[in-house]
Order: sequence, then C-alpha cells, then structure tokens
Amino acid sequence: MIDVKHLIENPDQYRASQEARGADAAAVDRMIEADSSRRASIARYEELRAEQKSFGKKVAQAQGDQKQALLAEVKELAAQVKAAEAAAGEAEAALAEEQRSFPNLIVEGIPSGGEDDFAVLKEVGTPRDFAAEGFEPRDHLEIGELIGGIDMERGAKVSGARFSFLKGVVARLELALMQMGLDLAVEHGFTMVIPPTLVRPETMQGTGFDVQHDDEIYRLERDDLYLVGTSEVALAGYHADEILDLSDGPIRYAGWSTCYRREAGSAGKDTRGIIRVHQFNKLEMFVYTTVEEAEAEHQRLLEWEEQMLAKIEVPYRVIDTAAGDLGLSAARKFDCEAWVPTQGTYRELTSTSNCTTFQARRLNTRERVVKEDGSKGGTRMVATLNGTLATTRWIVAILENHQNQDGSVTVPEALRPYLGGMERFELV
Repeated sequence: MIDVKHLIENPDQYRASQEARGADAAAVDRMIEADSSRRASIARYEELRAEQKSFGKKVAQAQGDQKQALLAEVKELAAQVKAAEAAAGEAEAALAEEQRSFPNLIVEGIPSGGEDDFAVLKEVGTPRDFAAEGFEPRDHLEIGELIGGIDMERGAKVSGARFSFLKGVVARLELALMQMGLDLAVEHGFTMVIPPTLVRPETMQGTGFDVQHDDEIYRLERDDLYLVGTSEVALAGYHADEILDLSDGPIRYAGWSTCYRREAGSAGKDTRGIIRVHQFNKLEMFVYTTVEEAEAEHQRLLEWEEQMLAKIEVPYRVIDTAAGDLGLSAARKFDCEAWVPTQGTYRELTSTSNCTTFQARRLNTRERVVKEDGSKGGTRMVATLNGTLATTRWIVAILENHQNQDGSVTVPEALRPYLGGMERFELV
C-alpha cells in the first residue's frame, strides 16, 4: 500500500499519478479525509480515556452522595469511551480500505494512458521473411503436433479448455528453458527457490492482488487458500513481518513454480495453442533491496531478461508499459515482447516491475537502518521488484521463429547443451 504520510505531504503528485493511470484522482482527497477522520477519532478516544482515568481517582476519594453522583458520571463516561473506541476502530478500518484499493505511485515520466499507449524503448533483431524463403509459416500448435510435443485435445479431455499435455521434445524444451534461466540467475547471485503454489489470503492480498474481486485467481474455498499466478506471490510473503539485512546488497530469489490463472476476462482471445492457458510454468526473479537502489535494480532485471531472449535468438522489442496498464503494485513495468510470425505482431514473453515499497508496506517487510557511525538505527520499508526469466509461452516464439519448411524446428544454439546436444526437433 502507499505511504499515507507521503500522500498527505504530496497530494498533487498522487493526483497526477492517478490521472496518468486513468484512475480516480478524487481518491487522493478521500484518503486525506479518511486519515483526518482517523486522527480525530483516536484523539477523541484518548481524550475520553484520560478523563475516565482521572474520574477513577476522584471516585476513590469521594464519599456518600458525592460518590454516587460520580459513579453515575463514570457510567456515562464509560459508554462514551466505548463508543469513541468503536468509532476510532471504524475510522481505522475505513482508512485501511482506502489504502488497500489505492494503486502505487507511478515513477514519473512513464507513459500515460492504457494498454495501447506504451512506449517502445528498443527493437532487437529482424523478423524472418518467410515469403522470401518460399513457404508459409505454421503456427506453434501445428508445429507442436507435427513434432509430437503439444496435445491440446487430450488436455481438454482431462482438464477442460486451455489445458495441454506437453510431451517429448517440447516438454524437454520447457525444462531446458527453465534450467538455462536458472543458470543465468545463479550466476548473478540469485538463490533458487521452489515455493508453495498455494498461499493464504493475507499473502495474496499483501502482494497486491484483490482476492475479493480478481476473477483471474483460483480459490480453494474449503481451505481458504489461493493458487498463485506467479511465484512472486509466495516470494513476497517469504519475509513478511521480518527485518532484513541489506548491508551486503539486494536479496535475490529465483522462484521456479507451476502457475495458475483463470483467464476469466479473455474469452475468445488466444484460444488456440498455449499462448493463454490456465496452467503454465515460470521462472521468476524476486528482489528485496533499498529504496535508493530500486530503479538501478529494475534496469538490471531487464538486462537479464534481454540476455535470456538473446539466447533463444528471436526478434523482440522492449516497451515501457503505460500507467493505465500497470497492476495495483507496480510503479513501473518493462515488457519484452517476442515476434510471433503467424500473428504478425509482438507478444509478451517477460515483464519486470518495480513495486517500490508498496508490497513491503502491506506485508510489513523492513530493513534495519545503519547510522553513519555504524551503529544500528530504526527500521524502514524495503523495495521489492520482480521479473520473468522463462515461461511456457516462450515455446511459442521458439517453435514459430525457428521452424523449417517441413515443420521441423532448429534448436537455438544456447539451448542445445540443455537438450543433450540436440540440434533439431524432427517430425514424428
């Protein structure tokens, strides 16, 4: 959640952020009013409570009729204290509700607007000219079927629409991608983690997901647990209510997990193949760092994502996501989108988000401040960031961009050591 004190001191900055997101700028005033109400309610309760304590001493010293009169006043005052306490609790809850729904303050300078208002930061590589090569490219599902690696029909039979079986070389390709990404992550100081894929509601909410209204999330009602759509969720909760030592630099985790998304709002979109499915695997970077280091770390996460894309040898572009297309937690997000030949467009393969202190504030994850003389000071919120190194969707870009005329696929050179030296996925 956002820092209410910072909002009160800089309301125009938050109004501009809301306007850039296409969100309600009046929410800033509601937040200020809710905080003012909370403060007034607490002050009123504390005032009455102090008066109640003072009356207790008077009653102890009084006698006879005076004591009875004071006891009657004490009874009335006790009722006022109870009512004031309830009012303070309601005001606290109202402020918390405003905070939970208020999105993160964006990084100044990112594009305003919605999904289509992103800024292209760079384009890398040139899409293949299949016409010049003399054939029409097949889509990833047709190729996957030809090489015996994707079975959507049986996936639907077993689990329903948008589930698949990955088999043979395609299953091996997914594991190869994950292992290659993991090697890169470990090289740069990440600790590998295989996290839980079921989390408590407070962890899901703490990461920035709305468990009450987000139709993308799978919930196990009997257990009141949620299936994660990214290992970011579990990794964000890993250090909840802890004080971290960041004196040696960022704490970096690489989470490898199966992920689940209902894709409730995507009816009719990408229903063919494995571009938009309910279950997939992902290797996710998650970082705890200082506020001052967050933007530089964000650039590093993007660089590592680009290193992975370079290894699979596909054309891609990097976009600076517009404010209105950011999630609740992100202050800035870069997407890397690979060229998909049969769609004639770029599709997202990775994203990396700087969440500043938003998640840490919800999950109470802090760092110990070290004073100039080296002694320990107080605590403050850390910054959290996340970024993708590989997902199941990468298979789409690899199969389509590296296909041959007969439907076979040339394996990118960097992946070959992870596939036992295999150079081609042949037809079966």
